[in-house]
Amino acid sequence: MSSELIHIYRDDALSSFRSYKTLAERAIEQVSDEEFFATIDDEANSIALIVKHIAGNLRSRWTDFLTTDGEKPGRHRDTEFELIDDTRDLLMQAWNDGWQTLFDEIGRLTEEDFSRTVTIRGEPHTVIEAINRQLTHYAYHVGQIVLLAKHFRSTEWKTLSVPRNRSADFNKFVSRRKAGDGKKGLEAGLDYSDN
Repeated sequence: MSSELIHIYRDDALSSFRSYKTLAERAIEQVSDEEFFATIDDEANSIALIVKHIAGNLRSRWTDFLTTDGEKPGRHRDTEFELIDDTRDLLMQAWNDGWQTLFDEIGRLTEEDFSRTVTIRGEPHTVIEAINRQLTHYAYHVGQIVLLAKHFRSTEWKTLSVPRNRSADFNKFVSRRKAGDGKKGLEAGLDYSDN
């Protein structure tokens, strides 16, 4: 892989991870503490448990990413799906710490690092495979967070993408932006920041 492609891939991966984090947080901000911890049935995870699981996964996968297995010996995955003296503030702090570990580790990867092999649960992965594995994993769980938040907020939900029945408006917005009229989505009365 060329040097330019490596930099493009790394920057795009970081951008995608940041977008998923922001998307989840914009959904989480809309729910009450009660909704944050609520489950919709006996088999479902709450937003709190999904946040806790992602935080644990982030810490395990990205701490010493290049030099240790992505499944750290000190990780207790099963407890990520149990509330044990957890508060919203503590869970969100663990969430932010985990994401910062990811951003730091990916941000410091060099071109040479992309030729290395890392392990996750003893299985070898190229650096790109390991990054892609986590991108899809976090996207899956962020989708769950958004779905749960939207369910709880119902008619009070503030959309995170193109509002229902507003696709034509969005297409006009994109065309105007490409034409350079300078108006951003919010200035035009539309919030299309995360489409």
